[in-house]
Amino acid sequence: MNSDSHRHSHIDDCRIIDINTFEHANGRLTVMENLATSPINIKRVYYLYDLPAGAERGGHSHIVTREFVIPLAGSFDVVVDDGRRTKRVSLNNPSRGLLLPAGIWRTLDNFSSGSICLVLASEKYDESDYVREYEDFKQLTAEKR
Repeated sequence: MNSDSHRHSHIDDCRIIDINTFEHANGRLTVMENLATSPINIKRVYYLYDLPAGAERGGHSHIVTREFVIPLAGSFDVVVDDGRRTKRVSLNNPSRGLLLPAGIWRTLDNFSSGSICLVLASEKYDESDYVREYEDFKQLTAEKR
């Protein structure tokens, strides 16, 4: 498995991005338009919900896919790992999302009751794009620059 993304990605590449939000007397409207305001070209959209107490999701990295994670409701944490360092990022505002580049191990946890996690992905689902074993991830990041 060849993965330059794992050798070149760093947790500092994971960043919070504000999403265009318009406030009105009758509520807020948050808008993303592919390539105009989205940090990635969106090819896949999925969401996580009805998560039981203590649930943990993710636990993998991608070879090519970049993701933008948005807390539509409630809150949760994303633990990002580049093979050398880890960082916990708390998400609780639907007008802000976390950009995850390829080559970063991610684990989502600490879901509040009623939370909804929206994920925008740069690629369609492809099982061969996933690194699901942490030991394989560590091998891919061993030559981190």
